[in-house]
Amino acid sequence: MSKSEQYFKEAEKYLPGGVNSPVRAFKSVGLDPIFIDHAHGAYIYDVDGNQYVDYICSWGPLILGHSPHIFTDHIADVVSKGTSYGLPTEIEVEMAKLVVEAYPGIDQVRMVNSGTEATMSALRVARGFTGRNKFMKFEGCYHGHSDSLLIKSGSGTLTYGVPTSPGVPAEVIADTLVARFNDLDSVREQFEREGDDIAAIIVEPVAANMGVIEPNPEFLQGLRDICDEYGALLIFDEVITGFRLDYHSAAGFYGVIPDMVCFGKIIGGGLPVGAYGARREIMKVVSPEGPVYQAGTLSGNPLAMYMGKQQLTVLRDHPEIYDFINRQAEKLAEGIRGNIQKLGLPLTVHQVGSLVCLFFAEGPICDYDDVMKSDNQHYRDYFKAMLDQGIMVAPAPFEAMFISTEHTDELIERTIEANYNALKAAYQK
Repeated sequence: MSKSEQYFKEAEKYLPGGVNSPVRAFKSVGLDPIFIDHAHGAYIYDVDGNQYVDYICSWGPLILGHSPHIFTDHIADVVSKGTSYGLPTEIEVEMAKLVVEAYPGIDQVRMVNSGTEATMSALRVARGFTGRNKFMKFEGCYHGHSDSLLIKSGSGTLTYGVPTSPGVPAEVIADTLVARFNDLDSVREQFEREGDDIAAIIVEPVAANMGVIEPNPEFLQGLRDICDEYGALLIFDEVITGFRLDYHSAAGFYGVIPDMVCFGKIIGGGLPVGAYGARREIMKVVSPEGPVYQAGTLSGNPLAMYMGKQQLTVLRDHPEIYDFINRQAEKLAEGIRGNIQKLGLPLTVHQVGSLVCLFFAEGPICDYDDVMKSDNQHYRDYFKAMLDQGIMVAPAPFEAMFISTEHTDELIERTIEANYNALKAAYQK
């Protein structure tokens, strides 16, 4: 029995399903989870000594790879000064300034502890600012696990076929409207009926929790126009796209400016952190300045702020990083497309910036319904074959592959070769 198997048996005694987040259980790929010992650069190493080229990258934030020296060289100094105070620190202000200066159209941010907390809080602020109750989300977009957002959501809920979680009262979701991603008509229809009571639209600018689906050219601007017409707020959930698509995030990448934005782990270099921000008139409703209450003992934690400051400073000062990771993603996507063509398989590859996704379905893939045509059994076989070749992709079929600065030409070529072998093996069964 491997060490991972031993650890998992022990974990099942004390953790629900043996894990602290559902996708880690590897259920959708029919395996027991692999326990990680350490990571460096583009590689992760499991407790049994196996090495894998990592395309999970902690689900996105590790743009500079695992444990880069700019993070590790001085983190001990930060720890030695204290890990949490529950009082203000200078580095919180420095981080907030970095985020505000980088993101178009916002004046202030409030640090929180996760992407879920950021989206939940942003919606409360939007309701408090507008005095309205309803909000709109999109099928297949995941905005964390708060009650009102677990409706036709993406990520792990797609993997397990649970569009709405038990434990969410019907009255909690009564004010949540759901539209189709990339379908402005589905948005307009509901605004025509209920627009006077819709506080906000929340959207992933790139739907990256049901694979990777880019917005149609007119979609984001169409949402902006509808919100302006009805006096609703447009909220970009940039937990995945923030500071990854571009230093100015999806707002800069697409040239559409939301009223509010949500960030997650990427602004902490992988440590637990989140933030929401908006222009000053909106943020003025947030306590203690305004009546909308939101608080957190660990918000602005000095360790997370240090890691975030290091990461954002490097990304700001070295814009060529984006050219590199986007170019590597494009090479990977083109290589996989070539493999699909050689093998004559009905598969589709999407690439947006440094995000890549292989859909086990024939395109075009534009929304939730298209995604749900995916062949999950073949993905299971593919995942296992990739793992056998030392390549770690997501243990779920509806996730992105994340490229870092550590994914060299050699590793991209190795991954393309492994992809060919894995697809061939998966479809010969």
